[in-house]
Amino acid sequence: MIPTREEAFALLKEYNQEPFHIKHALTVEGVMRYFARELGYGEEEEFWGIVGLLHDLDFEQFPDQHCIKEQQLLRERGIDERIVHATASHGYALTVDIAPEHEMEKVLYAVDELTGLIGAVALMRPSKSVADLELKSVKKKYKSTGFAAGCSREVIQRGADLLGWPLDDLISRTILAMRATDIVD
Repeated sequence: MIPTREEAFALLKEYNQEPFHIKHALTVEGVMRYFARELGYGEEEEFWGIVGLLHDLDFEQFPDQHCIKEQQLLRERGIDERIVHATASHGYALTVDIAPEHEMEKVLYAVDELTGLIGAVALMRPSKSVADLELKSVKKKYKSTGFAAGCSREVIQRGADLLGWPLDDLISRTILAMRATDIVD
């Protein structure tokens, strides 16, 4: 079963109450929708968005079982295996051995950590917005490992590599995607 956007959001809120986690899920949903359109998967935009919305379903309540517990939770609801695989694959080489295969899964893997980093950089700006954020600002903070230390640079780079995109392209395109969402992590 592929849930509607409303059903997916209700499921997310069942397991996540922290505003930060809800906002992150909404950001990743918007970024995934953007990339679906940009990469020629417009007819799958809703599906990509649902994957983005549900990708951290288990993180708030089961952080030490992240990307493991969510598989169980989704299967218990009869959620389509493509969603189970896609959401789990963003934990590849960290908590699970499920590699991102489809381009959508590779995008999720690449942008999950990156949206957090870009959001943190944006919040340091006077505007508190990605609207006027430039690549060079993100790159400067990217190199500072103490800044937004929870955002793994290794995962971000691995995501760019999985997509076959230069890191600068991934960052620039994700900034554009976040501008389109109107939400900042």
